[in-house]
Amino acid sequence: MITTILTDIEGTTSSISFVKDVLFPYARARLPAFVVTHADDADVQHWLHEAAKEAGLVSASRQEIIDLLVAWIDADRKSTALKALQGMIWKDGYASGEYQAHVYPEVAARLRAWQAAGKRLYVYSSGSAPAQRLFFAHSEAGDLTPCFSGYFDTEIGPKREVDSYRRIAAAIGVPPAEILFLSDIVEELDAAAGAGLQTTLLARAPATCPAGAAHRCVADFDAVEA
Repeated sequence: MITTILTDIEGTTSSISFVKDVLFPYARARLPAFVVTHADDADVQHWLHEAAKEAGLVSASRQEIIDLLVAWIDADRKSTALKALQGMIWKDGYASGEYQAHVYPEVAARLRAWQAAGKRLYVYSSGSAPAQRLFFAHSEAGDLTPCFSGYFDTEIGPKREVDSYRRIAAAIGVPPAEILFLSDIVEELDAAAGAGLQTTLLARAPATCPAGAAHRCVADFDAVEA
């Protein structure tokens, strides 16, 4: 019996293009000024230090860190430090109404229906947990944060590693077999299945379900069996 649903964001609840064509450019354009104007912000300095440590930089100038982070944005690097800093920058864009987070047409109604049916809903994305909350608080379908019981990012572990899903199940306090993980990435689903979670692959149009897929595959949330 599925009691809990864990969902990815990009390509699952929301289009990859919104992140790549709206959020990434917004953060890239504003990151240099953000780093300079938040020199006294302890949280910002913490994540800048973590980025330098991740890159193996013992000593780096402010401009070298800025150049590093911009290069990571261009490469879509799955860095926890970068994601945390991007989330701080995106907060301003959401607050000013410059954009709203895209969600696929059926997602909001399905999330609310699952919650009404007693399912507990969580998010697991490479974006930071604060950025995930902002995303769903400012969606095109309104504030969806009341649907979710919690958010997980790569601080709990990489999305393609089995132990990450074991940690999530332990944190939620639910047997892995009662958790359904939704993602558009087969390698993430493989890791989740390795931890004992149930899985469903989202193949959003124009993608199609691969032949002989190891995971149940559907085109949208309305087809998910939960």
